[in-house]
Amino acid sequence: MDTKLLEMLVCPVTKGPLIYDKERQELVSRSAKLAYPVRDGIPVLLEEEAREVESD
Repeated sequence: MDTKLLEMLVCPVTKGPLIYDKERQELVSRSAKLAYPVRDGIPVLLEEEAREVESD
């Protein structure tokens, strides 16, 4: 994932930062507790495509 792109992207629900999980190919929003998939290098920032994640 391009770091400059990652710096510009925000969670569509909370407008907060996203963290790239390279192993799972996801962008994680801790504030929304959602993980958005990255398919073929393209982030899919749709709430209906995200999966819920448990808080740490």
